Amino acid sequence: MISPVEFQLPDSMKKQKPMPYTFIRRNIYLTKKIRKRVEDDGIFCSCSPSMGSNVCGRDCLCGMLLSSCSPSCRCGSSCLNKPFHQRPMKKMKLVKTEKCGEGLVADEDIKIGEFVIEYVGEVIDDKTCEERLWKMKHRGETNFYLCEINRDMVIDATYKGNKSRYINHSCWPNTEMQKWRIEGETRIGIFATRDIRKGEHLTYDYQFVQFGADQDCHCGALGCRQKLGAKASKPNLSSDATLELVVCEMETSPARLKTIPAEHNDYPNGGQYSGSSTFGPDESKGCFDNCIDALIELVHPVHNRCLGIITRFDKYSRKHTIMLEGGVLDILDMSKVEWKIREV
Repeated sequence: MISPVEFQLPDSMKKQKPMPYTFIRRNIYLTKKIRKRVEDDGIFCSCSPSMGSNVCGRDCLCGMLLSSCSPSCRCGSSCLNKPFHQRPMKKMKLVKTEKCGEGLVADEDIKIGEFVIEYVGEVIDDKTCEERLWKMKHRGETNFYLCEINRDMVIDATYKGNKSRYINHSCWPNTEMQKWRIEGETRIGIFATRDIRKGEHLTYDYQFVQFGADQDCHCGALGCRQKLGAKASKPNLSSDATLELVVCEMETSPARLKTIPAEHNDYPNGGQYSGSSTFGPDESKGCFDNCIDALIELVHPVHNRCLGIITRFDKYSRKHTIMLEGGVLDILDMSKVEWKIREV
């Protein structure tokens, strides 16, 4: 006769059960909170409001320094540089994934650069963080929800947080974490690094610091680093997978105006205002303004030879935003680097 035993769920099903947590809207400090800013911390912009228009766009000094405008700024109520105050979090819904547990998908279209959600939780010091990690490890837990603010301050969303705790890792992410200064307080915002369509999974690069055994990465992205915390390998231009990785991003991006002259498919040194250029300023101007979504090969000052996609051109700074391999965004003066357009 078989002895009765207590029924237990298989380990695979246990792992799929989401960890319960308490929903909060703002960080809860379990350590000494940084004092609120009395004046302006010495950072303020010179943007001036005009009738019927908003101010503090991309050229706002505070915004470029990832600092919210303060009462000392002259921009007034029409200021756009208050992402944590004036911009509601985007619509998103919780879903189950095949290999990554719970995840979030966008429930509306999100444009590049837009504020998605704030990462919130309990703010703890380094000592408390270490104690919690060891306890979680001894319990056999593998899901960590920790985000470092500075050397001795960590946001822990394990027990208290919001939907941001469910955003999964990807080696080719569509959002990024940004550290903002808001009235003397450091807060973490998640912003879109490219246009995101409704129904698309929200991801960012955890830049994971390993604690315990290595964890496999299941993001499924082309060029996946295979392990959480693994460094991106040096780009290899001869790899078909590398080209496929960049082309894939072009195909999934929303359509933009493309007016690249067929006869001008090679632009050494970027052309414009460069003494070694084969094109004059007038002839290359069209490419500077209209090469959005172009796949290029360039000699990067840090990454050496690599592939990238031109995603944006700033007419004020005359610089381009380039999405490099691995999802890294960089802003470059194309007149000072060697580059050429690659055929897809």
